Amino acid sequence: MENQEIRDIIIYTDGAARGNPGPGGYGIVLISGTYRKELSQGYQLTTNNRMELMAAIVGLEALKTAPCQVKIYTDSKYVADSVEKGWVFNWVKIRFKGKKNSDLWKRFLEIYYKHKVKFIWVKGHASIAENERCDQLAVAASLIPNLPKDIGYEPNGL
Repeated sequence: MENQEIRDIIIYTDGAARGNPGPGGYGIVLISGTYRKELSQGYQLTTNNRMELMAAIVGLEALKTAPCQVKIYTDSKYVADSVEKGWVFNWVKIRFKGKKNSDLWKRFLEIYYKHKVKFIWVKGHASIAENERCDQLAVAASLIPNLPKDIGYEPNGL
């Protein structure tokens, strides 16, 4: 195997839902050296936690090489703590029984294991420029007409 350099990537993420559940969206800012990319998507009916997690997933899925050394900045305690405190790995052991968003957590883990990922929690709406930009992207995405369905979201946990 060739000695390949592991890239350092910074990803800022945010999710939003108007109504929770309601129309929602996510926003992502990817930074690799001088390269910067913004991503966003909205959905008809979803929750803020699903959009926060979706942002982390799509950010990681957008990386073209693996493994990368990735720092994900999020204002979601739900996402950051689930990974950094190891909860999600315990949920795997119980096959996500009784856990919300298992479809997204399973998708997350598929891409998570391809990289070296560290979540860093940041306070939302605290004038952190990239976090604010992600919030703008997420809210704007939630306002787009004729949004697609969030496949996997099931109201009332049914």
